Amino acid sequence: MVAIRSINKGKRDVDMTEGSILQHIINFAFPLLIGNIFQQLYNTVDTWVVGNYVSNEAFSAVGTVGPIINMLIGFFTGLSSGAGVVISQYYGAKRFDKVHDAVHTSIVMTLLLGVVFTAVGILMIPPMLNLMKTPAEVFPESSAYLTIYFAGVLGLMLYNMGSGILRAVGDSKRPFYFLVVSAVLNTILDLVFVLVFNMGVRGVAWATIIAQFVSAILILITLMRTEICIKLILRDLKMDWEMLKKVVRVGIPAAIQMAITSFSNIFVQSYINYFGADCMSGWTAYSKIDQLILLPVQSIALAATTFVGQNLGLNQVERAKHGIRTSLWLGIGTTVVIMIPVLFFAPPLVAFFNSKAEVVQYGSLLLRCISPFYVLSCFNQIYAGALRGAGNSRAPMIIMLCSFVFFRQCYLYIMANFISNEIIPIALGYPAGWFVCSLVMLLYYRRVGLAHTRIVETPGEAEASEEAEEQLPEV
Repeated sequence: MVAIRSINKGKRDVDMTEGSILQHIINFAFPLLIGNIFQQLYNTVDTWVVGNYVSNEAFSAVGTVGPIINMLIGFFTGLSSGAGVVISQYYGAKRFDKVHDAVHTSIVMTLLLGVVFTAVGILMIPPMLNLMKTPAEVFPESSAYLTIYFAGVLGLMLYNMGSGILRAVGDSKRPFYFLVVSAVLNTILDLVFVLVFNMGVRGVAWATIIAQFVSAILILITLMRTEICIKLILRDLKMDWEMLKKVVRVGIPAAIQMAITSFSNIFVQSYINYFGADCMSGWTAYSKIDQLILLPVQSIALAATTFVGQNLGLNQVERAKHGIRTSLWLGIGTTVVIMIPVLFFAPPLVAFFNSKAEVVQYGSLLLRCISPFYVLSCFNQIYAGALRGAGNSRAPMIIMLCSFVFFRQCYLYIMANFISNEIIPIALGYPAGWFVCSLVMLLYYRRVGLAHTRIVETPGEAEASEEAEEQLPEV
């Protein structure tokens, strides 16, 4: 095995255990934000091309499959977050040999899960579309898009895991660069496949998975060529079961929470589908804008996860807490600045995706009713990210499942069946869940804080532990 180094001239990894906290958060979150914007362009461009050059049914088909995609991808994203936390804490603790083991175990896990997710994703398409009460005129297009998407889902998984590894050591710039490349490629292929070859929704699906594989290849090449502790060495690819246990222990709660939340959104989508194709299209346009609005706070939350992970790895608890407060205020300020123009320019934003008058009316109404509540997400996103960085992913899982699944589904059922089965009361199920989650998350953090501290040891602590074991009497 080649020598494992943590530092090299012109390194791209960032040690967050020292220096300006605000600067670290901003420098990490900004390229991550821009990268996430480009990642959202995958589906955004898909929906724009389909909405303007195919048909309204195709537009609805591409837009409404999001909950199904997010259910499987959310599970993997949550699981991969466990790898990021383990790597960031080992990196902060200067255990570079363990970083090496965690990287290779994570890649092997991704390859194995890629096969499973492809098979499961394709098999679950018909029952999931039926569960969403997908209209007959939309069903064939939705099924075609999902089949192609899940056939190439491994590319997305490899990119997400590889970029998570880079972010764990403070490098959020190169994942951004690769997303720019793949997003531009996706846009070009969308236009070529739809306008030149008339492939419809199948064309945008093929464009997406090709672009995703390109980003995956770029990130793997980067990992293989780096000279720091995250270097990917093909002959070292193996499953370290002890390391896997750490990754799974942190990642599984987040994976379950994201998957079940996305699954519950299938039922939310069924409530929206009740109002017909125009409302579905308006909801689709709103959803794309919604995802973009929430990206800044989500990026800051990921920055908080890495910051807390690295600092707790070195047992710097107070610095970690300071980073959480800084992240929260930065998230609130950014969200407010974005939210205000959305309220004023809702109609043209919706019309960008679909200019049909009824669609614009529905989409604008949804945006203006829900946008004022986006600030609530700052609390649940950042505190959840901070707790996961500390290795405590169970509490965010329980709180988010109770808020986003149980409470939200109860709200929707009672509202639709006993109070008012109209679009706005139904749509307010999202802000209601955000409010409950933020309140409980805040109360939990105030009470527990970072009590569930780090999951790794510094080199000195590890040596002390080994010496203590050697001194134990034989039995």
